[in-house]
Amino acid sequence: MTSPQSLLFVFGLGYSALQLAAELRPAGWRVAGTVRTPRKAAELQAQGIEAEVWAGEGAVNVPDNAHWLITLPPGREGCPAALAASAKAASAPSITYLSTTGVYGDQRGGWAFEWSPVAPASPRAAARVLAENQWLGASDGGARIVRLPGIYGPGRSPFDRIRDRTAQRIIKPGQVFSRVHVHDIASGLAALMLRPRAAGVFHLCDDLPAPPQDVTAYAAQLLGLPPPPEVPFAEAGLSDMAASFYAECKRVGNARAKSALGWRPRYTSYREGLAAVFAEESTGSL
Repeated sequence: MTSPQSLLFVFGLGYSALQLAAELRPAGWRVAGTVRTPRKAAELQAQGIEAEVWAGEGAVNVPDNAHWLITLPPGREGCPAALAASAKAASAPSITYLSTTGVYGDQRGGWAFEWSPVAPASPRAAARVLAENQWLGASDGGARIVRLPGIYGPGRSPFDRIRDRTAQRIIKPGQVFSRVHVHDIASGLAALMLRPRAAGVFHLCDDLPAPPQDVTAYAAQLLGLPPPPEVPFAEAGLSDMAASFYAECKRVGNARAKSALGWRPRYTSYREGLAAVFAEESTGSL
């Protein structure tokens, strides 16, 4: 994919970033970054990832000539990594910030494209916009903003909730969400790493926004179990956080990622994606 000297530094070596690491390292990339606990650092160091503990405050030891990937959620003052390390950002070959399609607010089922204006409708989404702008400022506009919808994959899918009988098919007429399999995030980010001059907003998502109850029913079908009962949204007893996701309804397009990066989602809908998760979990190859 590139030269053995290429280095990726990740602020927040979590679920999506580790999938990217698994794609880049066989191609000769070094991967380093931050985690929050010594236990996690030791676990990743044993796998050959140069992890260091950083709790979100104070200095960060970012190697020279590293490509930056930031996955951290923002706080009231924006992205903690921007506050701690933005002075060094100008020297990075590329900076990629993982944000959320929540910055578009409620589109009433309409489409949010990569060129759509932001309209954050919650404090969380407003904090994301602040963080995006911090990185755009630190990079003189060269940062790549990757906005993600709902993420799923091995170890993070409807299957566990269906097995333990806590899943519900929540019905809110007209509600749809966009999604992305974690492996498609990794392939999209890998394409960006190969194009350090690419800038702007990119969406990594599948091609079929879908009602959440359909996704749950399909997961149950794969398990050979009856679908969970349908429950009206108003009677679902969701937490404030869970209910807040249902306050927004949008479809997310990925045209710029496809045209500029040559990227295509391997899992074009939840059907292919869940089938892949089921097969991976069934064979124990997580």
